[in-house]
Formats: sequence, C-alpha cells, structure tokens
Amino acid sequence: MEVAMLCPRVSLLILILSLCSPYKFIQSPMDLGPLNLLPTTTTASSDFGRILFHSPVAVLKPESSRDISLLLSFLSGSSLSKVTVAARGAGHSIHGQAQALDGIVVEMCSLPAEIEFYKGGEAEISYVDVSGGVMWIDLLEQSLKLGLAPRSWTDYLYLTVGGTLSNAGISGQTFKHGPQISNVLQLEVVTGQGEIVTCSPSKDADLFNAVLGGLGQFGIITRARILLQEAPQKVKWVRAFYDDFSTFTKDQELLISMPDLVDYVEGFIVLNEQSLHSSSIAFPANMGFNPDFGTKNSPNIYYCIEFAVHDYQHKNTNVERVVEVISRQMRHMVSQLYSVEVSYFDFLNRVRMEEMSLRSIGLWEVHHPWLNMFVPKAGINDFRDLLMDNVSPDSFEGLILIYPLLRDKWDTNTSAVLPDSGSTDRVMYVVGILRSANPEGGCSHHCLQELLRRHRHIADAAGAHLGAKQYLAHHPTPSGWHQHFGRQWERFAERKTRFDPLLILGPGQGIFPRSDDSAAYGS
Repeated sequence: MEVAMLCPRVSLLILILSLCSPYKFIQSPMDLGPLNLLPTTTTASSDFGRILFHSPVAVLKPESSRDISLLLSFLSGSSLSKVTVAARGAGHSIHGQAQALDGIVVEMCSLPAEIEFYKGGEAEISYVDVSGGVMWIDLLEQSLKLGLAPRSWTDYLYLTVGGTLSNAGISGQTFKHGPQISNVLQLEVVTGQGEIVTCSPSKDADLFNAVLGGLGQFGIITRARILLQEAPQKVKWVRAFYDDFSTFTKDQELLISMPDLVDYVEGFIVLNEQSLHSSSIAFPANMGFNPDFGTKNSPNIYYCIEFAVHDYQHKNTNVERVVEVISRQMRHMVSQLYSVEVSYFDFLNRVRMEEMSLRSIGLWEVHHPWLNMFVPKAGINDFRDLLMDNVSPDSFEGLILIYPLLRDKWDTNTSAVLPDSGSTDRVMYVVGILRSANPEGGCSHHCLQELLRRHRHIADAAGAHLGAKQYLAHHPTPSGWHQHFGRQWERFAERKTRFDPLLILGPGQGIFPRSDDSAAYGS
C-alpha cells in the first residue's frame, strides 16, 4: 500500500507485469518510460448507455502515438498476457464497448489535439490531418474558419474522430457522400502488436480497410486524413409530416434520388407529443402541426421527413426556389411543410441543443438502451410492424429515427457490416430506436432489462426474417457475432489474427473473448 501511495505508476506497472509474466522484452517497469498510466477512474468504467460498468485496472493518458505503441508492444511481448486494452474516445458507446474489465483503458482525448489543414487549389482536393482523439465539433469549428468542412457527419458532434471511424459514422449526408469511413484518405494506426503504421488505400490497404468500421479490433486510430469540401454559409432546413408510412418512405427515396438538389435527408416517427417536441428543440420554426395521437388502444402514428439544402451565398443560388421544386414532387400532408434558415454550424450542431435541454432537467445521464439497425428496403414495412409491436406509443420516451442510405456509397473492403444484398436494391434504411430510461422516473432495473429484452427480440427477429444487421452492434455471445458478420466472418477473423493475434484490443465488444473473460462480457 505504501508503494502504491508513493509511486502509483510504478505499482500499476508492477501489477501489469505480474499479470503478463513471463515477459520477453521488458526487463523492468522503468523500461516503459514515463507513461501516464494512472489508477482507474469513474469515467473509464462507464459510458453513455449506463448499462454496463466494467472497471479497468488502469487508465493510460497518452501524450503521443508512441505511448500507446509502447504499452501495446509491452503487452504483446508476452505470450501469456492477460491484460486487454480498450480505446475510449468520448464514451458514447451503449453496451460497454470501450470498457476493459481488469484491463487498461486508453483515454484518446489525452492525445494532443493536432489539426493540420491542406487547402487544395482548383483542381486539387482539400483535406485535414487530425488526431484520433479530437472531437468532430472542434474540427468543424476550425475548418469553418477556412471555409471548409468534412463532407460526412454524425448527428452528434461531441464524438471523437477515431471513435466514429471505428464504427462507420452516419447521418443525413450519408446517402450523398457515404459514411465517414468512405471519406478517409489515410490513417495512422497502432496495431495490437504495438506497431505504428501509416496506411491508406494504396499502402498497407488491408490494415486501412480493417480498421475502418473495425470496432477497435485491429488497431487504435491515432491520426486520420479526412476529405474536405467547401462549406456553405447557411442551410435551408425543411420538415414535412405524413400519416402514411408507405408515402413517407417513398418520398424519402425520392429525395435521395436528387443529390444535385438535396444535401441531407433524415426522418423520424412521431409517436406522441414528447417525440414531436423533443425533436423540435433545434428546429426554431413555429410549426403549426397539432396531430391527433388517438387513444392508448387506438393510437395514431405520424412520420416526419426532414431534408436540407445548402446555401452557398456567393453562388447566388435561389434556395427558396430549389425547395419549391423539391416539395412539389412530395406527397406530405396538406399544409404540413415547414422550413427555416440556419447557419451551417447550428444545423450540424443541432443535437447539442437537445442535449442541453435534457441536461437542464436531469434526463441526459440516464440509461440509454439504444438499438440501431440497417434494414433492407424490401423489409422496411415489416420492420415497422415489428417495431410497433414492441413499442408503446403513449409511453415511449426518446426518438425513433428512420431514413434511407445507398449501398454503393459504402466500400465493401472495410469491416463495416451491411444487410445481405438479396436483391438489386441500392437502398437500405437505418432505424435508430433512441430510447431513454430514467431510473428516477420509474424505470427500475426490471424495467431496463425488459427494454433490453424487447430490443434483443427486435434485433433477432429482424435479422432472422428480414436480413437486417445491427449498427453499433452488441451481441451477447460469440455465435451472435459470427451470424452478424456472416460471409465476412472469415476475413474479419483473419485480420484479427494478423493485427492483434493475442486478442488484446477491444475486449468490451465481446467478439473475441478469452476463456477468462467471456462470461463477463456476455451480459
């Protein structure tokens, strides 16, 4: 105890050495140098989901890629190492994906926030080199000073670059520009063996593709080169309401067929007053939509499309006219079309307003048993019916997003998993069941477990009968992961063998559990 109090870093290294023994390359804890390796913290054992809480034995706050390399080289130097490592960005995972029970959590936000721009000429591309621990909101603020911005986003910007690239990164621009992983030119990655590799589509392409959408299984992204485009000054943001699901989805598919006019398409299901108003906080127009939600036994369900048109004011584009041309082709409820003009920054940062509202009433740091699914176009009507069978419209708290994506905007060489293509449809849908469960509002442990059970039922049924796949996936067993990857499993497992043969990285995902931790991550 006295050693731990006087020299916490040394005592932690001694503990790690005892877990890793016998070791080959490191003869003393001091050989690891001045690593900022500290005792565990509360944040390292929790996340946005607030469902699982797995405590690591230590937290690394790296000051460079080399710090991460040194740690992983040390751990991989022992064939009997029991220590696992998880990279943690902003901690917005749902099921403990960035946790490492009795392992080490790497706090990526401790890396220097380096952002270096290259503004190309007329015939050249523009890009930014950015540290993996930088948040997208910080990148946006800096890029706008140059009149530039990344092309593809997530709805919420307080996430790290490395974190979203390890999944895919999707939002309403994905139909047009692909996910964020389709807009990366180069990566710096520290593999599970501690090797620092600069990779791209033409150099060490297998590692590059493995890491993108790779769920943290093959390496830790410490730097990324992101494609940029000219940023608009303003955005015309439009919402249209529907009382028929088929009409709603057909209009969404109409909008994504017009990428020269439309820059963003999303949508959501309007179940009750709460879902209507919570989604309107960042939409500053005075909407006159007052729907009749019916009764508990006979609810009326509505749907909302939102789309956006970028306004590059120096181009003298008549944005009002563009919206008119688009909306004339839509079949929304009569007079239920609303629009507002906002700055590009405020549009991209729209979810922050919702966050601040929820924080003000104590409803942000609650359980978030979210479920996100990729659903083939052919199954979207059946998925809607499955969803409604497992949701109570009158009591649902949260938001249900639904909008279309295009398959050919995704690179199938990456590790991201899409629904099996059983037809020639380019279109698939993302459905996000973004539910909140407040313990102080009556959702006890039993209530939370029931919500998780229902989501598991939806995921299993949609996977088995509709060919749907989870996004930001969580599977309680390795066999579930095998089914998730399907025909991609052999490639995924082979990449794991190449880049992280000792199964050190990403233990919280539960994809490659060791015999001593499989039970812990099966919850």
